Amino acid sequence: MQPLRFTLRPQTAFGTPLAGDTLFGQLCWALRRRWGNDWLAGRLAGYTNGRPFLVVSDAFPRGFLPLPAMPGDYWAKDETADRKALKKKRWLPLKDIASPFADWQSLAHDDAKAAGTVLEKHGAAAGKTLSQTARPQPHNTINRATGTTGEGMFSPYGMTQIWFHPEMRLDLYAAIDETRITAEELAAVLEDMGRSGYGRDASIGLGKFTIERDAAFTGFSPVGNANAFLTLAPCAPQGLGFDAQKSFYQPLTRFGRHGDVAVHSGNPFKRPLLLAKTGGVFTPGDGKIDGALHIGQGLNGLSTSRPEAVAQGYAPVIGIRVEHPQ
Repeated sequence: MQPLRFTLRPQTAFGTPLAGDTLFGQLCWALRRRWGNDWLAGRLAGYTNGRPFLVVSDAFPRGFLPLPAMPGDYWAKDETADRKALKKKRWLPLKDIASPFADWQSLAHDDAKAAGTVLEKHGAAAGKTLSQTARPQPHNTINRATGTTGEGMFSPYGMTQIWFHPEMRLDLYAAIDETRITAEELAAVLEDMGRSGYGRDASIGLGKFTIERDAAFTGFSPVGNANAFLTLAPCAPQGLGFDAQKSFYQPLTRFGRHGDVAVHSGNPFKRPLLLAKTGGVFTPGDGKIDGALHIGQGLNGLSTSRPEAVAQGYAPVIGIRVEHPQ
């Protein structure tokens, strides 16, 4: 597998968070539109048997990684720290990945500080902006009989949109099997997606972005004596031999639905999936890291209308060193 990194620059608001499993699904539709169903089917061969052709991460503020949700005993104690402020820290600077694990919480940034760091590098005034802001967008459904809104199904409603600062940059990581898809092909479909829009309400202008590949990126710098994985996307770690006593994650129930033309298939909804949230820490039972670029598994059996559908239960990972408290 070949590691890749792209820089995304949002151009509009988004209706759907930039999550790895959702991105993978829309990328598959983009690949199908560009090269056809048979081309995509060939790349998905073996996907549910531990042979992914593509694994994609969430999008993070440029130069940052998610701070894992860990029991408090894993972090260095600071009796003077503001607990509310500590809870808001969720972004670890990439440059600090080799620092002692116990110091990660104190080194982490909250949304505002992470956004400020990114924006300052691009000559923008950060102010009090966040890396992203969710705002409700009012919508109306018009009753054609009365020509106005009303009650029940015709009541006005709001839907959340995610907004980014105009100068915000986001890191997107991927691992590809270069014998089945090239970096140039992935970049091409990411550009397609950026032009047409990603996620909910792309048809009315949401989810647009531009991309730039970081050609110098050849993978994360190895961490000495790594003994665990940090995940960069939601994943399905079940049954893969991880040490349950030394692995930590928050559960995520994904209520998915088909995209593209499958929305009109009569039943666009998928079966719910139970995943581990981005930022999980997983310790292999055998203690072997071996430079793996991803963990997890490909998932199927999630659609009655499209039995061939799969979901990304894989996640790009970084090998890290976790010191477990006695």
